[in-house]
Amino acid sequence: MLRTITVLSLAAAVSLPAHARVDAAQAARLGQDLMPLGGERAGNAAGTIPSWEGGLSTPPANYQPGMHHPDPYAADQELYRVDKSNMGQYKALLTPGYQKLLEKSPDYYLRVLPTRRSAASPQRIYDATRYNATNAGLIAGGNGIEGTAAGIPFPIPQSGQEVIWNHITRYRGGNLRRSTVQAAPQANGDFTLVHFEDEVAFPGMTKGLDAKKAENALLFFKQRVTAPARLAGNVLLVHDSLDQIAEPRMAWLYNAGQRRVRRAPQVAYDGPGTAADGMRTSDNFDMYNGAPNRYDWKLVGKRELYIPYNNYKLQSPEVKYDDILNAGHTNQDLARYELHRVWEVEATLKSGERNIYAKRRFFVDEDSWQIAVSEHYDGRGQLWRVGQAMLLQQFDQQVPVYAFEALYDIIAGRYIAVGMANEEKSAVQYGIQASAVDFTPAALRNAGVR
Repeated sequence: MLRTITVLSLAAAVSLPAHARVDAAQAARLGQDLMPLGGERAGNAAGTIPSWEGGLSTPPANYQPGMHHPDPYAADQELYRVDKSNMGQYKALLTPGYQKLLEKSPDYYLRVLPTRRSAASPQRIYDATRYNATNAGLIAGGNGIEGTAAGIPFPIPQSGQEVIWNHITRYRGGNLRRSTVQAAPQANGDFTLVHFEDEVAFPGMTKGLDAKKAENALLFFKQRVTAPARLAGNVLLVHDSLDQIAEPRMAWLYNAGQRRVRRAPQVAYDGPGTAADGMRTSDNFDMYNGAPNRYDWKLVGKRELYIPYNNYKLQSPEVKYDDILNAGHTNQDLARYELHRVWEVEATLKSGERNIYAKRRFFVDEDSWQIAVSEHYDGRGQLWRVGQAMLLQQFDQQVPVYAFEALYDIIAGRYIAVGMANEEKSAVQYGIQASAVDFTPAALRNAGVR
């Protein structure tokens, strides 16, 4: 079904023309020399990146619904390691952030394995993306989009804003419920686990949602802290809109100790992340989320880079949190890196706007439109934080996801890991029935009862 995103009044929309759509000849490339979502189907000239052959869209024989995803590439052998001693040889394939991590941490390295182009989505997402190519456009100075169906709005991007919108609106598998863990180890490696229960619902899959509200809704997010005891029962509710200028993000917080619900305007932009010990901002979550209006966006281009990919080992129930969380960085023995083509996007803070990050770079996987690596610079132009998302394909749902995200503070020598689920009782549950009344401020008190 067509999803038109209304982000301005009609008068305003008329005064601000949308960015040009690609023509029919360009759109016809989707499913031909381009993947259905827009990535290049062919491999590279060197043969180090293979062609895309449909991705990983069927479960292996040993998979049972509800279990953690077994590694379909467990037999792959490590090709080589990139570390401080040999990084000069591979410099062209390393982001500046990875170069800095390798320079500062003698025991940090990248295990490079064969490239497996596993990304795959359902056919209806491919069909919607094909429609979007000639119909979707940016409006409101790039802070909103219009004329899209479910799928990737800009499979053949012409600007940095289009690439970042592809990440923000990418297919996530529909309504879901999950249990995850966050940790921010101290410099000596000590950490406290913060346990969350998350629910995500999308407007087209939410019963009882007002039609006008649905027009500009992106998603509804509810997050309950279940441990440690001092935080247990606190609940965050977020209503995310597609145009956060016309309709800013709305957030509420239920404080279990005070037994009251209050608005939480800080849950936006560079507001502090939940229980993050000051190690991430609200818009660091999901590598980048929220309104793009405070930055000027530049599409630098496409390049080949080592990025985390097919990290099934890092979400295995056989791997414990203690195995992942080391002092200084996560356990690189468990991480898998592959050579992939990525879109590079640079965001520079606009004059007169504020954010603790004056400049940001995002490296977006061309196959899945997920941000794989990010870099965040302070007001002095100094590299401050480096993010990486441990990508994998959930083959049963045909949806690319993250095993978890990690954000490294180069200056402080610490990091935070978000979204781990190795020791949780069940994997992500998709197909959750959602009702609009479950995502209201009034529902928070019930959700937060200890």
